[in-house]
Amino acid sequence: MRTGSPAETPTVAAVVRRAVAICDPDGDDELIVDFLLAFEDRDEPVTALDERERTFFETAERIAGQLPAAGVLMAAAVATYLAFRRDEIGDQDDDLLRLAARAEFGENPPADILIWLQDAGVAV
Repeated sequence: MRTGSPAETPTVAAVVRRAVAICDPDGDDELIVDFLLAFEDRDEPVTALDERERTFFETAERIAGQLPAAGVLMAAAVATYLAFRRDEIGDQDDDLLRLAARAEFGENPPADILIWLQDAGVAV
């Protein structure tokens, strides 16, 4: 069995930075920027999160409140996906968006997520 090394497991901040870079490459979406800021100092390995499947979404939902939140929810979906599929952190952006959307929302994502993905040029 191969032993792991800390260099192989990204930090929480690194996973969120990657998700944000994919979902908001120009830094124009204030909610996504706030999502990044919420995790920017989290230098523990992403595997240390107790509830990886909810941590990112709870933060995204808190940040968004009642505002339209498809972008920040997709950032949370990508971060969650990468928290479990750490070996895919360097994959193509559109592939990660597609896979994260399918993992979180299934074959029929909500309309706002579907529109956001289509605007990003991603077919689910």
